[in-house]
Amino acid sequence: MVAGPDLDEILKDAHLPALMAALVHLTGDTSWVRPEWAPTYNPMARDDIGVSEEEQSRMREAAKAAIQAHLDGKSVQLREPDGATLRRMIDYVAGAQIPEGYADFLTDELALAGKSSKDPQFEQPKLKEAARRLHVLVIGAGMSGLLAGIRLSQAGVPFEIVDKNADVGGTWFENTYPGCRVDNSNHMYSYSFEPNHHWPQHFSTQPVLLSYFRGIAEKYDLRKHIRFETFVEEIAWDEGRAVWRARLRGKDGRIETVEANAVISAVGQLNRPKFPDIEGLGSFEGPAFHSAEWRHDVDLTGKRVAVIGTGASAYQFVPEIAPKVGQLKVFQRTPPWGLPVPHYHEDVPGGMKWLLEHVPYYDKWYRFWLFWMVTDGFLPMVKSDPAWSGGPRAVGPENAMLREMCEQSLAAQVADRPDLLPKVIPEYPIGGKRAVLDNGVWLAALKRPNVELITEKLARIDPKGVVTADGTLHEVDVLIYGTGFQASNFLSFLKVKGKGGRELHDVWGGDARAYLGVTIPGFPNLFLTYGPNTNIVVNGSIIFFSECAVRYIVGCLRLLAETGAAAMEPKKSVHDAFNAKVDEANQGWAWGSPHVSSWYKNALGRVSQNWPFGLIDYWRATLAPNPEDYVLEKAPEAVA
Repeated sequence: MVAGPDLDEILKDAHLPALMAALVHLTGDTSWVRPEWAPTYNPMARDDIGVSEEEQSRMREAAKAAIQAHLDGKSVQLREPDGATLRRMIDYVAGAQIPEGYADFLTDELALAGKSSKDPQFEQPKLKEAARRLHVLVIGAGMSGLLAGIRLSQAGVPFEIVDKNADVGGTWFENTYPGCRVDNSNHMYSYSFEPNHHWPQHFSTQPVLLSYFRGIAEKYDLRKHIRFETFVEEIAWDEGRAVWRARLRGKDGRIETVEANAVISAVGQLNRPKFPDIEGLGSFEGPAFHSAEWRHDVDLTGKRVAVIGTGASAYQFVPEIAPKVGQLKVFQRTPPWGLPVPHYHEDVPGGMKWLLEHVPYYDKWYRFWLFWMVTDGFLPMVKSDPAWSGGPRAVGPENAMLREMCEQSLAAQVADRPDLLPKVIPEYPIGGKRAVLDNGVWLAALKRPNVELITEKLARIDPKGVVTADGTLHEVDVLIYGTGFQASNFLSFLKVKGKGGRELHDVWGGDARAYLGVTIPGFPNLFLTYGPNTNIVVNGSIIFFSECAVRYIVGCLRLLAETGAAAMEPKKSVHDAFNAKVDEANQGWAWGSPHVSSWYKNALGRVSQNWPFGLIDYWRATLAPNPEDYVLEKAPEAVA
């Protein structure tokens, strides 16, 4: 006889509020979400649900019996709770009464019936026939490009994906530096319709993420639609025929022109390495490379290594290389804020994996909890208070409180190295720049005897190393740039000619804008994912934004099919009003502070990256295109 699972051990790893909600489904009994078991979360202590150990033991004991009954064959009793019950369950797992306006949004994200508003709606025969006459070109086979391919396939719209790389995965194919991993919980950094119950860690490493996206490409048979190692050099709108003409250059250098009714850009924001504007760049005699183009052929063992930059990538690779190099000099302009996340490198416990896989609905409620905790709950802590008079190191009382907590965490880590403290506490407010996740390994690396943190301003790159403003030459064997990406230079690699032959970059003038981050006046049937002002700072997963954007794009294609129009573009007045609203709102957050410079701002000082509203606002704005927002044009021959 094969022994069953050890439920006592398994339940030690459970997120109990999510499990209680799942047990409502299993048993049909709503008393699982009783007041005395309601959580009160501590944002600085992940495992603290605010319920006594005695009550938690009761919760586990009761859950054990219900799960065992399910394993013994008892069927799920309540698949789709009524509205009142569902609302009660949502409030319970969230640990707070959710604002009324969030109910439809969160219910849609839960997708308890396996369906959501993000599923393409092309059921009518007329729409199916119209969809088959379209052809869409998708640029990029990373997270957003694969998502677009899945949804276009489900809608019955013919498409082709073109990618410059040799495989799918986008940033997870390109970035292979040591320690590369996601900084968003993996049970949320995955497609909502394709959960992975077997993530090895809470924040998985690059090889694991690449494997996930490769698996998605296989499952949805997308590779037959993808042209790899092909570069899109130019797309030009043919007004006479209402199609985009795309010039492609293959690996062999051969040029080909293809046509498409619509183009979806899925190239992301963080894929073109940025190097510092510094004298002598390129003059270093030894190996020099950007972290996004890691030289695995360069053995760092025992070498003198310089790292320029202390952003998100350096935060990950410095602790990995520090033990093996002979000497490491880390050149820092401004320190990053490290938010305490002790489980950043921890494995997902076996019991958690078992529950995700074997207890119906537990995965949905656990993902919901993760989603809600970073949806809007954290936003007030980075909101600017117009009445704030406490100085530029914070933007409001809650921001100042968060700063104090993070300062205490950092100070405790360098108590034995007080010389480091002023170098690792940022002067700017939390949220002003991209924060990183801190489990102690960064400061532990900086405290190593073979590591030196240098905050003196850089003067130039020398053939022998790095020269700082005080005239010191820091001689090294290897130079690594951890200086980020050209995030605000949207589509900089691509020539885009719209109506009247106008070039997109001339229209933007270094200040990229789009309606909802997706569409642009004068550029019909051009759709962007992860476009201007759709980046998130502290709330949510970028996959959520891509799913919303792709839903909206597929809705635009549906609108073309329904109306018989050949082209659509947003009205300039609608586009401009939206961007004015975004600009005004961005000034009200830490990242919009005039005291902060970051990659969130373009060369003109405008925040061109970030979404300044709640996730619910983007979800609602992208449910479906409003025909009143667009100029719809019939095909030229139809007009004639």
